[in-house]
Amino acid sequence: MARYTGPSTKIARKFGEPIFGPDKNFERRNCPPGQHGASRKRKKLSEYGTQLREKQKVKYTYGVLERQFRGLYEKASKMKGKTGVNLLLLLESRLDNIVYRLGIAPTRAAARQLVSHCHITLDGEVTSIPSIIVKPGQIVGVRERSKSLEVVQDSLSAHANKYSWFEWNADAKSGKFLNLPVREEIPENVNEQLIVELYSK
Repeated sequence: MARYTGPSTKIARKFGEPIFGPDKNFERRNCPPGQHGASRKRKKLSEYGTQLREKQKVKYTYGVLERQFRGLYEKASKMKGKTGVNLLLLLESRLDNIVYRLGIAPTRAAARQLVSHCHITLDGEVTSIPSIIVKPGQIVGVRERSKSLEVVQDSLSAHANKYSWFEWNADAKSGKFLNLPVREEIPENVNEQLIVELYSK
């Protein structure tokens, strides 16, 4: 499975926000990367540059590469409603993202790894595909033999279920996907309209 495996702090510094989650290195040095990052004056981005930057930020945030992202955009464009919002809802519905939102994993990258290594179940069946689109009503949980994993235990102990579109069962270590969130509930700092404008050219 192709995915970005390079330095995460460098990418976060490029966009000026910790898009991969809490990052102590980013907090210490949140200027742009490079030898003159803190002092060099950056040229004002063009309209295209701003749109491209926003698309790249979303791709890195959700851990999706270009071909997959394009496919999701085309699917979103055929759905009813606003294309940009539909795109975010599809990204939010990915299995790896839901594992992260439920607090089973501390980051989306860790969530992808848990799914890929068959530690996660969907409606009771073990799955190893992080990109599966989960539908409202389905239940995402931790496989029985994986419930004692240290990464799962640590993540859940530090996590409070703060998203209203999930119902968490602490005893079963599983969460029910109740409904799609409304745009205002999605916490990511994203201007999805810029992505729509980019792909509409």
